[in-house]
Amino acid sequence: MPVAVAALAVVGALLVDRLFGEPARWHPVVGMGRYLAWAGRHVAPAAAGAVPRDMAAFARGALAWSVGALVCTALAWYLQSWLLRLHPLAAALALGLALKPLLAWRMLRDETAAVEAALGRSLAEGRERLSRLVSRDTSALSESEVRESAIESLAENFNDSVIAPLFWFVVAGLPGAALYRFANTADAMWGYRGMRGGRCWEWAGKWTAHADDLLSWLPARLSAACLLLGAPVAAWRALPGEAARTPSPNGGWPMGAMALRLGVRLGKPGHYLLFGQGRVPEAADTAAALRCTAGIVAGLGMVALAIGLVRS
Repeated sequence: MPVAVAALAVVGALLVDRLFGEPARWHPVVGMGRYLAWAGRHVAPAAAGAVPRDMAAFARGALAWSVGALVCTALAWYLQSWLLRLHPLAAALALGLALKPLLAWRMLRDETAAVEAALGRSLAEGRERLSRLVSRDTSALSESEVRESAIESLAENFNDSVIAPLFWFVVAGLPGAALYRFANTADAMWGYRGMRGGRCWEWAGKWTAHADDLLSWLPARLSAACLLLGAPVAAWRALPGEAARTPSPNGGWPMGAMALRLGVRLGKPGHYLLFGQGRVPEAADTAAALRCTAGIVAGLGMVALAIGLVRS
């Protein structure tokens, strides 16, 4: 793909996202989710049928994931190859429209801000709104824990929903972004240890979890680097140690970077605590986290625009 076309497509995708948010109809991630929900019923055994070291479930999960990934990347490749036959400006516009549903900055920003607004009204409303953003049980979280979870989710999903899709688009075009979005969606639905939804995902979701870890490895570290731009050297030095506190090989990087950037503690009760010597986050810290991530998105858009204009 010509560099100018790719760069201008990124600009277009970010602009459409900023202006319109998520498409109301024909969202490709909805299609991915429907396939994964259907396949999941055939992949993961019910609780009564769960067995230790279930290699049959592992094989079913790997096969179903591979089929879905192949279909997504093939469709994306076909669409991209057809669009690249157009005039370069038309191709860039069309590719930007195709790339947009594979990233979601505005929705992430709005949902995070909505948690803070709800928390300002009452703790109960804050908990309820947070439950739309995270998979953990929010019913017993304190005010500070609700805020910590929202900022954590913003940092982690900033990688999953913005940096990683753009990274894979730059590396492998629309097929790369589609593959990443499928892998990340599959991980969100299948990548669990133990029971979920009455089915055992310990082995059925193992391939999915490792595939997402692999595809997110470098983007997660790039996300952390973006979040720490302009931060003191001490924050950069502390980042690897903070990132290692989480069970995820990738999630701790952007979350740890955000904690260090804001100077606040972020944690999941009973699981991990990032930058434990930091202060308890306040409403102003949520606003600061949103400004930081918005600034990075704007910066990426301006860099892409400059590249597109220079190379066109």
